[in-house]
Amino acid sequence: MKAVVMNTYGGPEVLEIKEVAEPAIGENDLLVRVSAAGLNAGDGFSMRGSPWLARFAVGFPKPKDHILGWDMAGTVEVTGWKVARFKSGDKVFASCEHTFAELVSVAEGKAATVPENLTIEAAAAVPSAAMTALHALRDQAKVRQNQKVLINGASGGVGTFAVQIAKALGAEVTGVCSTRNVEMVRSIGADHAIDYSKEDFTEGENRYDLILDNVGNHSFAEYRRVLNPGGIHLPNTGHGGMSFVIKAFIFSALSSRHAKPFLSTPNAEDLGYVRDLIEAGKVSPIVDQTFPMVDVSKAVRYLEEEHARGKVVIVM
Repeated sequence: MKAVVMNTYGGPEVLEIKEVAEPAIGENDLLVRVSAAGLNAGDGFSMRGSPWLARFAVGFPKPKDHILGWDMAGTVEVTGWKVARFKSGDKVFASCEHTFAELVSVAEGKAATVPENLTIEAAAAVPSAAMTALHALRDQAKVRQNQKVLINGASGGVGTFAVQIAKALGAEVTGVCSTRNVEMVRSIGADHAIDYSKEDFTEGENRYDLILDNVGNHSFAEYRRVLNPGGIHLPNTGHGGMSFVIKAFIFSALSSRHAKPFLSTPNAEDLGYVRDLIEAGKVSPIVDQTFPMVDVSKAVRYLEEEHARGKVVIVM
């Protein structure tokens, strides 16, 4: 099969399309022919081997035919003998490893059927970003009706889902984004949109019960200033670098107003929850651009340099 692989660390130019062996599947797995794969910021971190610890997961001292990708949507070709929920021909989507390929192995416990009201390309944009937003808002922050929630980085992959999921949970939502994305952020449900080039929300008079921080571009003291009593700052970012993550862990131990950085673990139950929100019309993925597999380097470069609105998707 064809796959996008890397054999050294660096920029998008290190990615190449190569014939590799098809993945094996276990008794509880699906072999899926990938129609489309969603790009995530984490793909860029893996590609560049930064932070440096990422290299131990990707390949040390350098990768060997490592296949990037964490999201996909496609058609089931073969199922393991213990698989009960799916059959050959089913359209599924999931967050799993090595999705920039024509075929991928995915555990049954991570997959869900594609929402009936989405294209296969749009479905590929959903899993990681939507479940990260869900786990942050519903599970970590336990967002409740009428709480005031601010999404910093509201126009990105996680941010666009976070705006919509926070609204579905009953919150009053403020989204922070660039000038060109203000109307889009409002159109997906934000009650208020702040253009960061014109206004610094940390200097305003409004206070929030939760700040979901997808950017990491303010000090912890600045975030604390605009929190209500009992409010929390929830970091969800690699953009501030490892120093930001380390500081977040330290401050979470010192103050209840700073939550620990968290890991979102993909699973079929929560992906099904997101699918139900999509089919109910409460959540919709925002796809900025799609790129053919042969242009994967262009796709990654676009994601990194052009501040993509929502998600970027690779069509296989």
